[in-house]
Amino acid sequence: MQRLAVFFGLIWFALAGSVGYAQDSEVVVKIRPDIASVEVNTADGPVTIERIQDTEHEITGYFAQTSRACPPFCIQPFQVAEGVATIGELEMLDLLADNQALVIDARTIDWHAGETIPGSLNIPYTEIADRLGELGCTRTGEAWDCANAAPVALYCNGLWCSQSPTAIRAMLREGYPAERISYYRGGMQSWKILGLTTVEGGL
Repeated sequence: MQRLAVFFGLIWFALAGSVGYAQDSEVVVKIRPDIASVEVNTADGPVTIERIQDTEHEITGYFAQTSRACPPFCIQPFQVAEGVATIGELEMLDLLADNQALVIDARTIDWHAGETIPGSLNIPYTEIADRLGELGCTRTGEAWDCANAAPVALYCNGLWCSQSPTAIRAMLREGYPAERISYYRGGMQSWKILGLTTVEGGL
């Protein structure tokens, strides 16, 4: 059992070194005990994702709000659709560091422009069914052929936000393979609660 743990530890160390993970013994608030930050590529150049180092920091503003009228702001199910994986922050960071994967901010452009996760692409949930070509699908007449679709992760504002679940269901209706879709259910609210880096979205 100990050999197995060492083996997997070595695999993780090798992967971490190849996808932009940084280790720093001086950092107090790390992403994981062995990872202080992750560098991701964005349209504006590399961005380092790390956690806020102030251990007294608290979120304020919109994402500090816990209760919104339901409907429309109802708690979303953990599994948005059969075959679609629900993921957390560590898996999001892995996807952001993966050149073959795309992280989709499924919110409307005003939300994305104000604040977003570095390296994410804004495709609003109202437009995604018509923009699958940006995700590796091709049009064949009136239908999409998604045989070469990219692995994607979608997110919106939080556990109570229906924009990314709506986008995922639209993608599935158009033929996007469920096994290539991940749902970051925590969205912006969970990302900010953990003090992870955000940036202004490109227009």
